[in-house]
Amino acid sequence: MLPQTKLDALVTRHATIEADLAAQPDRQTYVKLSREFAELGPLVDTVKSYRATIDEIAGLDALLGDSSTEAEMRELAAQERPTLVARRDRLEQQIKVALIPKDAMDERDVMLEIRAGTGGDEAARFAGDLFRMYERYAARQGWKVEVVSASEGTVGGYKEIIAEVHGRGAFAKLKYESGVHRVQRVPATEASGRIHTSTATVAVLPEAADVDVTINDADLKIDTMRAGGAGGQHVNKTESAVRLTHVPSGIVIVVQAERSQHRNKAMALSLLRARLYDAERRKRDAERAAERRGQVGSGDRSERIRTYNFPQGRVTDHRINLTMHKLPQVLEGEALGEVVDALVTDHQASLLAAEES
Repeated sequence: MLPQTKLDALVTRHATIEADLAAQPDRQTYVKLSREFAELGPLVDTVKSYRATIDEIAGLDALLGDSSTEAEMRELAAQERPTLVARRDRLEQQIKVALIPKDAMDERDVMLEIRAGTGGDEAARFAGDLFRMYERYAARQGWKVEVVSASEGTVGGYKEIIAEVHGRGAFAKLKYESGVHRVQRVPATEASGRIHTSTATVAVLPEAADVDVTINDADLKIDTMRAGGAGGQHVNKTESAVRLTHVPSGIVIVVQAERSQHRNKAMALSLLRARLYDAERRKRDAERAAERRGQVGSGDRSERIRTYNFPQGRVTDHRINLTMHKLPQVLEGEALGEVVDALVTDHQASLLAAEES
């Protein structure tokens, strides 16, 4: 049964915001209230439909329970009732999902890190394929991708690439991508047609705000150097590249994406903050998992999460046993949304089951 007092509070809050907006508040308040009004709108509409359906069912039950109801009317009511019950149950489920507490990080921007794993040159090529997949998926979401640092492979792809993904809800959708991705395909250099297996590791970190992580300047060692590479616009004669070492954790970050040393330092600090925050989050997750077995979303990246099989044109997500024969569409970022949506739905089901138990 849904918590009716909570539903009442949502409907009341929506009406209050509507009245406040009509009063023409200042611009900052208007923007804030408009966003909340838009977020609450679909849920409030669902609540109203849910309650109207319950009233309709009650009306039919009254007819069916009244001995004076004509036989024809009773038959019509009996036929209509299952449809209304199904609608009520569907709306109730939608509301339950909407009421699941949101991850506080869901609206954050993302630090996306992709590293080639086992497989040498093929692993680097695969890491490049994954980055382009996320870049295309981000474009479809209206997000912006900005490369922070990249170490290219000898025959293409990347040994490592780190990028910022800016966009509303980026972490909410990309957080399920953390883990080991595996590819099975015949390399271009393989004359005998033998299938090789390679891996790449993806880490998705929510960007941490200044208030989330405190970094003492005394804990930092900052070195500057010339940007490296094979030539082109990223190489220059000034020492714009930055190597930042966080002494307590041993984390070392090198950024040379920009010509500006100041900008590279800011990017390095942002990435350091995200890594430190993620480490703290995973520590808390581990502690909670120890207290409550079977916790969902521990963020363990050691497991193989997905396989991309080129000979069969197949993508399999091992966490939810989802198999799709849409490999080209997934790598184009087009069908990746279907995988992400399935993972979100599975996670929501797990949270609902945990709450109900």
